[in-house]
Amino acid sequence: MKRILVVDDEAQIRTMLTQMLELEGFEVHTAENGEEGLALVGKYAFDLVITDMIMPVKDGLKFIMELVRDYPDLRILAISGGGAIKAERYLTMAGYLGDIATLEKPFKREILLDLVQKQIGGD
Repeated sequence: MKRILVVDDEAQIRTMLTQMLELEGFEVHTAENGEEGLALVGKYAFDLVITDMIMPVKDGLKFIMELVRDYPDLRILAISGGGAIKAERYLTMAGYLGDIATLEKPFKREILLDLVQKQIGGD
């Protein structure tokens, strides 16, 4: 079973993504911010990390930079609904950090699942 980590400060988004992904047969873990996410990545082997970009404590950009540095083979999907800066700006910055998939909120279930399959490698 493939294991996915969902990192988002919004409980509603974490719940929605968890339900979507579990229905597809994934094992899902969640964290509220990059710091919690990093602790989990240190404990478990994840096939994919889905992270929001704008979060308190440790934002998505810092989190992704640390993941790319410490876990270069880890697949990452960055999501953002934007904030003071437009979502696509954050996602563009995430894309510069490596082979990172990006998705703007709100998104359709099929598009998310398609990206997840592409990142993990459909099997």
